[in-house]
Amino acid sequence: MTERIPKGKKIILFDGVCNLCNNAVNFIIERDKKDIFLFASLQSEIGQQLTAERGIDVEEAMNSFLLIEPGVAYYQRSTAALEVSKDLSGGYSFLSYFSVLPEGFRDSIYNLVAKNRYKWFGKKDNCMIPTPELKAKFLD
Repeated sequence: MTERIPKGKKIILFDGVCNLCNNAVNFIIERDKKDIFLFASLQSEIGQQLTAERGIDVEEAMNSFLLIEPGVAYYQRSTAALEVSKDLSGGYSFLSYFSVLPEGFRDSIYNLVAKNRYKWFGKKDNCMIPTPELKAKFLD
């Protein structure tokens, strides 16, 4: 699968029915001035294929945000979010400095939000359907 990903692109896998996750995707798209990121929902066939290729449990991944750098590495939870922030315009790269905090601490906060995301932010019945202008940014 990753051989179809253009060189230099990074893939973000997200919960496609989560309002918080969809808002995060829109936030990233608006600040992806270097056109680095591609997106796929974890529920999609390609999302499930990408997680399986890396030995990631799909059920576990549903509570996570994943960043895949094809041929390099993949990141989950707070580490993924901080890695994404490095490539965002508008000064958001400063967030990457939070990576000095212990991953267990960062992920405990991340997990609290992930566990309550549907209750706090709501849930859609279906995965987000990108507009025609944004379709090229999505793998599924």
